[in-house]
Amino acid sequence: MRGVAEQLVHSTANEVTGGVWRIRHGGGTAIRKIVNARRDGAAAHLAASDDPGHFNYWRREPLVYQTGLAASAFAAGGLRGPSLIALNELGDGVAEMILEDVQGTAGMSLETGELGDCAYRLGVAQSGWAGDPPRTAWLARDFLTDYTLAQPVPDDLRWDHPAAEAALAAPLRAGLLRLWERRRELIEASAALPRTLCHHDVWPMNLIGSGRGPVLLDWAYAGPGALGEDAANLALDTFWDGYADVTRLPAVVDAVISGYARGVADVLPPEQARRAIMVTGATKYFWLLPRMLASAWSSPRGKGYDTRDWESMFTGRAPMFQLIVDWSEAV
Repeated sequence: MRGVAEQLVHSTANEVTGGVWRIRHGGGTAIRKIVNARRDGAAAHLAASDDPGHFNYWRREPLVYQTGLAASAFAAGGLRGPSLIALNELGDGVAEMILEDVQGTAGMSLETGELGDCAYRLGVAQSGWAGDPPRTAWLARDFLTDYTLAQPVPDDLRWDHPAAEAALAAPLRAGLLRLWERRRELIEASAALPRTLCHHDVWPMNLIGSGRGPVLLDWAYAGPGALGEDAANLALDTFWDGYADVTRLPAVVDAVISGYARGVADVLPPEQARRAIMVTGATKYFWLLPRMLASAWSSPRGKGYDTRDWESMFTGRAPMFQLIVDWSEAV
């Protein structure tokens, strides 16, 4: 019988994820991940779906591994997913994946140049899908639109929370309000960009630097998306939760943009690659400040990966907020 060695950090907000563990397996270790169609305690906007094209279709990740897409999707750039050891149907809308326990450098410990290299590899791989992403029915059909508009932001939201006012300068708060008001425009601008195959959750917590090249974890959101979308997520999501020193932001953004632009150079000129990252980055996070404000009015501190008090969280995220405002207003 397999023994549970260690429960691993993961988001408990998404209903699809039932748990992630490192287990003893075959004389070594493996990763056991449970996905399910229903469970208690998840966030309403991250409810699992039975619709194969929905951004949160509960069976997508097992299918990505079972069909070999995790291994082949970005292989042209030297990026791969972990190997699938076993897929077990446990019944009642529950499946168990046993995955390779990839050995290497945890993504949050990757150096700036290594993140830039990951972006380059993404660019190379995604240029091969440019204009012709797979049309498989169970891939997320429009992740960026569906995910961002699913975020729970009340119509009567108050933007004057004391912690936000203390941490964010008035011009930045005004810029973030404009960003929110332009959300439909930004979604349309992102939708107009060339399409490719995206992972849709590229950030250091889903990366491992291995001797055979970077390994990309958690393929639950995979599907067609815009060129630049995954690179924008990598640049920004490295910092949102406070795990990385935010003073590295300019260097990481520059490394990711320049690396990705080199990778997609055969299909997109450098300035267009930069613009694609700016447009999709602003689109991916137009909801974040409003969502934080809504939560701050009802809860004393954040939940999930980032558990700082609200003023500390607003302060820590201010440089990224300024960046997405600048990006949105430059395009």
